[in-house]
Amino acid sequence: MKPQECQELIDAYLGWLPQGFSVERLHEACELTTPFLDRHNDHLQIYAIKKSGKIVLSDDGYILSDLRTGGLDLKTAKRKAVLESMLKGFGVRLEDGRLVVEASARNLGHRVHALVQAMLAANDMFLMAQPRVATFFWADVRAFLDEREVRYSPRVKLSGRSGYDHTIDFLIPRSRRHPERLVQAINVPSRSTIASYLFALGDTREGRGAESKAFASLNDRDREVGGDVAEALEAYDVVPALWSSREEYVSALAG
Repeated sequence: MKPQECQELIDAYLGWLPQGFSVERLHEACELTTPFLDRHNDHLQIYAIKKSGKIVLSDDGYILSDLRTGGLDLKTAKRKAVLESMLKGFGVRLEDGRLVVEASARNLGHRVHALVQAMLAANDMFLMAQPRVATFFWADVRAFLDEREVRYSPRVKLSGRSGYDHTIDFLIPRSRRHPERLVQAINVPSRSTIASYLFALGDTREGRGAESKAFASLNDRDREVGGDVAEALEAYDVVPALWSSREEYVSALAG
């Protein structure tokens, strides 16, 4: 893509974003409805209260309650560790069943963005409720990279032109044969779940350099990945790497 086209992607996203937000006062709290959807296609909501001079943001326990209703037991040590590790990557903590992050007036936008990312990622853990899914998809991708001796840095934060930070699952450094590579593990591939990744790539492209190569590791174990997903990724120069065909990408990642 041309630099101008990349900027148009950012401008279009930032132009759409405010239109999807609404806010309502509930007693001592503010209920912020976001344009981002959960697995039921319902809008994610964030609750904000002032406490000891800080603004405390939370999901009010919605995400974990919904996962439990869907049959996902979060009491097991392994799954709890995966959840806490994932949340830590976004700077979000688990408190009495709620996803919580503290903010100030100066960093409120960044903290809202981080909480939304954490809610979407935690919501994605729903597929773990299926008996044959033993581990979170991100952990599966990491184990695969380790087995194939791929050098990477996990959960890397990149600053974007918009001022937002974006968490990339795996960053593989440049080698003599390959440019820098970015790999995102997408557990439930759909147009909505790849949108944030495409935005992150466009938003951070200037800082990374034009030679950087992007991959999307797509979980197709439980459902077929639609052609529209692959086409959308390819339109933005992202390699749609199906999990079932992961061996085909080893040379591009390990070299």
